[in-house]
Amino acid sequence: MTNIPAISGLRPRLAKLTRAWRSWLEPTNLLLLGCSLIYGLIGEPVDALILLIFVGVIAGLDALQQNRSQRALAELARLSAPRAHVRRDGVVIEVPAEEVRVGDALRLEEGDRIAADASLSEAVGLWLDESLLTGESLPVARQQPGERILAGSLVASGRGWAEVTGVQGATELGRLGSSLASVEPPLTRLQRHTRRLSSRLTIWALGLCASLAVLQGGLSGDWPRALLAALALALAVLPNEIPVVLALFLALGALRLARIGVLARTPSAVESLGSATVLAVDKTGTLTQNRMAVQNLLTWPARQLWQAGMPLAEPFHPLLEWAVLASRGDPVDAMELALQRLAQAHLQGSDHLHPEWPLEKDYPLQSNLLVYSQLWRDGQGNWQLAAKGAPEAIASLCHLEADSRQELLAAADSLASQGLRVLAVATGVQGVQLHGGQSAASRGEPPADVHDYLFEPVGLVGLADPLRADVPEAIAIARRAGVRVVMITGDGPVTARSIADQAGLPDGPVLSGADLEGMAPERLNELVARVSVFARVMPQQKLQLVRALQAAGEVVAMTGDGVNDAPALKAADIGVAMGKRGTAVARESADLVLLNDTFMELVRALGLGRRVAVNLNRALGYTLAIHIPIAVLGLLPLVLNNQPLILLPVHIALLHLVIDPACTVVFEALPATADQMRQPPRPPEAPLLGKPLWRRALLQGGLLSLAALLLVFWGAGQVSLQRMLVFSLLLLAGGGLVWLNGDRRRPITTVGALIGLQLWLLLLVSPGLGSWLGLAPLAPGAMAMVGLAAAASLLLAAGLGPITGRAW
Repeated sequence: MTNIPAISGLRPRLAKLTRAWRSWLEPTNLLLLGCSLIYGLIGEPVDALILLIFVGVIAGLDALQQNRSQRALAELARLSAPRAHVRRDGVVIEVPAEEVRVGDALRLEEGDRIAADASLSEAVGLWLDESLLTGESLPVARQQPGERILAGSLVASGRGWAEVTGVQGATELGRLGSSLASVEPPLTRLQRHTRRLSSRLTIWALGLCASLAVLQGGLSGDWPRALLAALALALAVLPNEIPVVLALFLALGALRLARIGVLARTPSAVESLGSATVLAVDKTGTLTQNRMAVQNLLTWPARQLWQAGMPLAEPFHPLLEWAVLASRGDPVDAMELALQRLAQAHLQGSDHLHPEWPLEKDYPLQSNLLVYSQLWRDGQGNWQLAAKGAPEAIASLCHLEADSRQELLAAADSLASQGLRVLAVATGVQGVQLHGGQSAASRGEPPADVHDYLFEPVGLVGLADPLRADVPEAIAIARRAGVRVVMITGDGPVTARSIADQAGLPDGPVLSGADLEGMAPERLNELVARVSVFARVMPQQKLQLVRALQAAGEVVAMTGDGVNDAPALKAADIGVAMGKRGTAVARESADLVLLNDTFMELVRALGLGRRVAVNLNRALGYTLAIHIPIAVLGLLPLVLNNQPLILLPVHIALLHLVIDPACTVVFEALPATADQMRQPPRPPEAPLLGKPLWRRALLQGGLLSLAALLLVFWGAGQVSLQRMLVFSLLLLAGGGLVWLNGDRRRPITTVGALIGLQLWLLLLVSPGLGSWLGLAPLAPGAMAMVGLAAAASLLLAAGLGPITGRAW
């Protein structure tokens, strides 16, 4: 294992060399190398050397852009690195997975991805998914102290502690040498579209160039010149910038998302955001602050009411005592933490707290019974049973008569109408009896089914989780942008409707999890189009809702945080996991991670996704527009007899140095437009380059082509003058298109527009450079003609309107 650091350190250098080698193999560079070879063969070594220099410069720029993208992705990988909770010197701390040490006490919680090999110290209902290592699809139980726990396993359920025995390369996972970071993600929709477009243009261009080269060579007999003209045309036609622009936009878009607190785990998430039509979100922690506090206690059947701020009198102590006994001893749930805080504040030192009681058995939540129960053994050796859960579930567990059930649920609805989450609390009938009156303890072993016990209700607990202050504004922004917000919660319908009203969701019916059971898919597909609030939804039912929304034609962004949310996150068009309270499996299944768990971050991410899509289309439209006159000029020598090359390969290479920076820097940095979030989402089936974008790009490119042809015929008979005229036009007008299609209020637009002007001025003041490039000096009249042609074409293009970036 001593060579692992050396190998891991070598991989980035090899990847960097691979990217640099790929830059040299880009189609544009290969064509330039071919032109350089022909120049050498026909006895023009200076031109060949110039082209080789330009190939090096362009390859360097490509490599620089790719390295910039890789650095952005590396920063995102650092942000998304897994973390672990360990106990050191008696203090539990959170550390990055790579900082876990041998000897640490590692905490195991449901949903955690285990960061190191360890030896189990204690466990409660611990089941591990070891499929990453063993291929076994079913979780396995790990209960006995000393059992080996392997890094990479997922805690499917339960909890525990383990002592770390191996980290990083010394783990079984490290010895396998598998690295998720080295796996290249699949191509995104945009990448597939751009590759298809580039492939088609390449085949078309090479076919056309080969045909014209054969025709021109056969007619003229000057095969080297015909081949050089064909290669120059291919250089002009091939949009080599498109894949580079796309990769950079997605990488930098993901980095911009990270800066607003949203981690994009894959580039496809950036492009998908612009198409989202529905945000399906959890209430707790996303729309609310996840800062639960007990607001009301209602004893039963005495119906005495306590409100926060009042002294906690003795009649309320048993209700709070049983609620705490029905909670985990080391709670992570916000409701259980709120109960514990209230008990510590008011029951500390009394005989109503029992930290010394051993736990005999716990009965977890079930899909058909939303109740959590725990069986304890008190100081006298007797069993004590406590349960808490949904009021209707507790009423069923207690087998209340119809009238008593109705009264309990009406009291719960009264609390829920205030926007409170309501829990009912019950205890086992005196002596923890079974149905039939038999004492449960007399059987020796606790029953396997909680339904075997006799329960009686002791009261209701109302918990307040305040709405986040920015949620109504965020929902209003989303609705103006044509995006529906759907709230999914485990709360009861009354609480859910109250919170929905506070948040600004539209009026309408509330659909509950019980309603979803057995509902025909066609009926559900119809209902989800007009229902915005879903209550008492179990995690596994979220997948049902996602599929129904998608069947209704929606593009769904779905939030989740638990292990059971993973299938819904995976099925959603955009899975969104919570960064703070989300489990590792939820984060691994998601496309986005909200680092601060706030809904406003998700809405801002929608806006940024639309900004990336709009600016990308601006850049692609500009690329097409500026390629058209270059292609038209490259076509002339192949269709007109005795017409020499107007633009030499070296000129086209120099123009590439203008096009790439203008696209990737200027357009990527443009801010969102004012009306961007007041327009409907981008249809998912929308083409990469829609008809409006093609039309504007063709019109702008056509106007520049007409101006270029005018200058060619104006300077007829002097090839070097023709070259200088059209080259000057393309430099000036290319910068003008950046100014026209960009945001003219932004300094970076001005900088991008001035790149061409600066190069032109450099040619004017450096006659030797112009001569080296085969360009004649310009007389004042010729300068005026260039300026007039550029101004006229840009004014006409401005009259037709800029490329707005909306391709749909």
